[in-house]
Amino acid sequence: MSEQTPQQPEQKKKATGLLKRLLVFLLVAAVAVGAVAAVVFRDRLNIDSIRRWLEYRTLLRNDSGQAESFVYDGSIGDAFAALDNDLLVCSGNVISLYSGSGTRYISQSAAMEHPVVNSNGALAVAYDAGGSSLYVLGERSLIWSANDLETILSARLNKSGQLTVVTQPSGYRSAVTVYSASYEPVMTIELSSALAMDAALSDDGRTLAILTVGQENGAFATTLEFYGLTYSAGEFTPDLTCSLGAAVALDIKHTSSLLWCLGEQGLSVVDHEGNTYSAIWASRYLRQYDLGGDGFAAVLVGRHRAGSQAELLIIDEKGETNSLAINEQVLAISAAGRYVAVLTADRLDIYTSGLELYSSLKGTQAARNVLMLDNGSAILLSADTAGFYVP
Repeated sequence: MSEQTPQQPEQKKKATGLLKRLLVFLLVAAVAVGAVAAVVFRDRLNIDSIRRWLEYRTLLRNDSGQAESFVYDGSIGDAFAALDNDLLVCSGNVISLYSGSGTRYISQSAAMEHPVVNSNGALAVAYDAGGSSLYVLGERSLIWSANDLETILSARLNKSGQLTVVTQPSGYRSAVTVYSASYEPVMTIELSSALAMDAALSDDGRTLAILTVGQENGAFATTLEFYGLTYSAGEFTPDLTCSLGAAVALDIKHTSSLLWCLGEQGLSVVDHEGNTYSAIWASRYLRQYDLGGDGFAAVLVGRHRAGSQAELLIIDEKGETNSLAINEQVLAISAAGRYVAVLTADRLDIYTSGLELYSSLKGTQAARNVLMLDNGSAILLSADTAGFYVP
């Protein structure tokens, strides 16, 4: 029988220690490499990239991230919206919803002279501006519709799916009706002295904002009124009234605590206490805008009404502005989530809300419009075809 030398246990202990130190070194190196990668690719390796992979893992794309284009039912002058990462097309006679591969999930007959669409991401409302028809869509189907409303001026959905509709009924200058998420009317404010141009319920469903126009001291004036949501009937008086001067509102957005109001010469952000933050571009022309970003508005302005010289403004909820000079003809901009898309004659650039370039796609000559999705993807629209771009 051989006799075990006393050095063998010590050698095993040293080998085990060496292996542990090697494993620790490899772990530290992996963490360091991961940290460097996270810093270098922090704008691309994020939860949105995972969302895109899950959403479009079966979508065939080329090396640049483009899926094959498909023909949509309509034209470039129709109303478009992103609905749960699908493409919603609203023409005068049909409402269609397409997946990224071109599968048509909705083909809803509609009679609309002036189609308008508003989406909260998961749901969309399409309506005939100045008409009587309205459609709520979601989960790749028609959820609710009405065809007997009186002269629709606007319709908007909050994040909870509650609907606010502004109409011009007989006997009043305007009326604002709030519907529950099951589309039962719960509150109607009838206005006889001022005209409500737009209205939106806050995302938390507690505050109704109404934008009215009228005269103040003989001059045109725009007024913002806040109402606490109530299910009681009778006369309603605003909890807070704010004057926005002579600005004509082009678009509004109501989050849980802020009302964003955009006009030709500036943007105002008003909280529910009446505090107002503004960004003004009075010396420049407003060319395009989008209020769809999370916590920011995207605005394209220029010294002239048209031309290749422009400036992209990113405006936050405090009115603070970040800008980017663009020396090309911009065909369209679109904002969603933390991204903003800029489409030029032959290229699509996607920026983060900090105006850092996130992704770029060349060779988009046929595209005339773009829809940004909150997962970082975009939909390119030409005269009769559409195609998804997934970075």
